[in-house]
Amino acid sequence: MKTTQNPTMSALQLTAYKQPLMLNTTPMPEIDDDQVLVEVYASAINPLDFKIAQGELRLILPYPLPQTMGNDVAGKIVKIGKNVQKFQIGDEIYACPRNQHMGTFADFVALHQDDIAPKPAVLNFTDAAGVPLVALTAYQALFEVLKVQAGQKVLILAGSGGVGTIAIQMAKLAGCHVATTASASSADWLKSLGADAVIDYKTQDFTKILRDFDAVLDTQGGDDLKNAFKILKSGGKVVSVAGMPTAKFAKNRGLGLVKQALFGLLSYPIYRQARRYHADYEFLFMKADGKQLQTIGEWIQQGKLHPITDQVFDFKDVFDALAYASTGRAKGKVVLKMK
Repeated sequence: MKTTQNPTMSALQLTAYKQPLMLNTTPMPEIDDDQVLVEVYASAINPLDFKIAQGELRLILPYPLPQTMGNDVAGKIVKIGKNVQKFQIGDEIYACPRNQHMGTFADFVALHQDDIAPKPAVLNFTDAAGVPLVALTAYQALFEVLKVQAGQKVLILAGSGGVGTIAIQMAKLAGCHVATTASASSADWLKSLGADAVIDYKTQDFTKILRDFDAVLDTQGGDDLKNAFKILKSGGKVVSVAGMPTAKFAKNRGLGLVKQALFGLLSYPIYRQARRYHADYEFLFMKADGKQLQTIGEWIQQGKLHPITDQVFDFKDVFDALAYASTGRAKGKVVLKMK
């Protein structure tokens, strides 16, 4: 009597924190009534992936191991749950999976229908794969937290990175004056994306050049975050995707009182810095949102946003791709081509 084997797939997995990722064979994901199964054509590498693998986010995202990695995807729907109405088998989509459901470094991934959006027709799969996480991060930072408006002055720290290149364009789209930090060699390129001023972080101190800014988007943490408050006008705001999470963040995520107290204690120095300059601080951890991603896709389709892909690697060369991405020298996104 023959036994039926469950279908399997290749996946890049985290099997132990602070250890090298492993290419494994694992069962294909099953979907529930509100999910779709997507055949992955391309994915993208993000700094978030390295933080997860190093265990830096275990207090926020406690994944059971082994865990398939990856937080960006572009591909085709091959199966839908019975409650899915907006999408059909064969649709080309792009998405960032919601927290606790990453897994795009694989042949297939299960996604909630609310997290996906149609892939912009003007983009191929590899360019589309580099969009979701960084674009949603920039969108939520600028429009939900900072609430930028036309005429305001905004600083984007580390403008040549994945978040930075999209955030510059979005802030300019909103009618803001945009400054950014980068190497001198990137200045002309970033100005072509919309930056009005590019501060060479190697030779210049942005706190001595910029004044009376309304908002700062920090993607670096560390000294750049501490110094960001110095350039703000009274009542200005800093949002960080790389700084210390706050008690407010922990409460909003439904974390327990112990973690709320812990993050409150750890974020106290940055709050003290904010008060010193009569400013506000907020930590942002991007959330999946298919509706926002559809809006972003429409901007791309209209030529208002231009995703930046630095380099594309075949999935068989994933470890070379990870090594390159880990250097932090990429201008834009590092993408994995699965198909």
